[in-house]
Amino acid sequence: MRWVAVSLAVSLFIIVLATVLIIAEENNFNNKIYPHVYINNQDFGRQSKDAVQKHFAELNKHFQTINLTIFYSKEPLATFSGQLLKIGYDPKGIADRAYLIGRSNHFSARLYQKLATLFNWQKFEFNFELSYDPQPLNEFIAQSKEKYNNPPKNALFTFSEGRVVSFQEEKAGFAIDEEKFQADLKESTNSLAKKIANQQITLTVDKIQPEVTLAKANQFGIEELIAEGKSDFTGSIPERIHNIILSSSKFNGVLLPKDKTLSFNNTVGDISSLTGYKPAYIIKSGKTVLGDGGGVCQVSTTLFRAALNAGLPVVERTAHAYRVGYYENDSKPGFDATVFAPSPDLKLKNDTSASILIQTEVDQDNSILYFRFYGKKDNRVVEISPVTVFDIVPPLPENRQDDPTLKKGVVKQVDWPAWGAKAVFDYKVSINDKVTFEKKFYSSYRPWQAVYLVGTAD
Repeated sequence: MRWVAVSLAVSLFIIVLATVLIIAEENNFNNKIYPHVYINNQDFGRQSKDAVQKHFAELNKHFQTINLTIFYSKEPLATFSGQLLKIGYDPKGIADRAYLIGRSNHFSARLYQKLATLFNWQKFEFNFELSYDPQPLNEFIAQSKEKYNNPPKNALFTFSEGRVVSFQEEKAGFAIDEEKFQADLKESTNSLAKKIANQQITLTVDKIQPEVTLAKANQFGIEELIAEGKSDFTGSIPERIHNIILSSSKFNGVLLPKDKTLSFNNTVGDISSLTGYKPAYIIKSGKTVLGDGGGVCQVSTTLFRAALNAGLPVVERTAHAYRVGYYENDSKPGFDATVFAPSPDLKLKNDTSASILIQTEVDQDNSILYFRFYGKKDNRVVEISPVTVFDIVPPLPENRQDDPTLKKGVVKQVDWPAWGAKAVFDYKVSINDKVTFEKKFYSSYRPWQAVYLVGTAD
């Protein structure tokens, strides 16, 4: 039992010694932090609470001067000052937490902490993160969601009486990744503890796929946009634009089954005042005259271009008698197609593995007509050679004709001059290196003369 008595005596001695040491040191730590207390890796032992508060208050002054800039697609959207965001530490709270070491309400914890600090048994470490006022940033995110968030649109395909009456291609949606923004914001503010400098955050926008795609919405094998044709009708009179809108609408929603041939004339139907067309200039019997449906050839020309871009076999196509300025607004000569019932006609064949849905759009603001083909892409490659223009001849001399229906002194232009020329380009379509269609498209344009009617009536 002797060793037990010795052990108890030694323990008692140690306790007494520690108590004496604690009592002796207690006055030295009045309103001061005990030794070996670290705040954000810095030793604040034996410093007063006021000194700790002053240290972090000084840091806060620097944080007020920085700027946080938010970017979207490399463009700055907004800049927030550190002062506005109230970036900083809580000096009083930090000082109070550090000061509590060795001053716990629990006797055993208080005793251990005092001994551990005085005898350097343990470091007491605190890591505090910078805080900020989230309200300005939350308001910014809310506004950005309204601007950039766009829900996905499911594909829509409604077929009725041989025609697609309601069509909508699927569109992916977009949404700001708010969770990533908050994480980046936290990382950015925390980095200020290491280096006080201006910060940048980029808004991340996630792409959201629609649940219903075009491939799932129909039974015709139509999955995607396969080609587009366009033409510029700048300079057209209102009556011609009216006819372009009317005739192109006849093709909007037309479904061309695979292995079938589309006839322009059959699809557009009767072109007359009875079907809503207005008089505009057409080429008839070698003359430019006012006739119902002027402008319809703008539609056939655009359809021809879409067929070329899609790599479809063009079964029948005829060039205009002379070079019409509308068709060279955005193209070289040779990419036009004239129609007039019952002929000439424009015919094209769908040799793809799915039906083709035709959609048209008339952009009146920019004077552009679009034909879009939706279907299923294959591995076809379309090769269109540069256009060769040759045998260019100047316009014929102008022709002035007396017109007794016009008063003397009145001169009315009814035809316009155009240079004559020939144009040719090669068109070749291949699938998996096998040529499926090949054709040279020739156009022979006659030189045209300006024609003026000169009034002779009294």
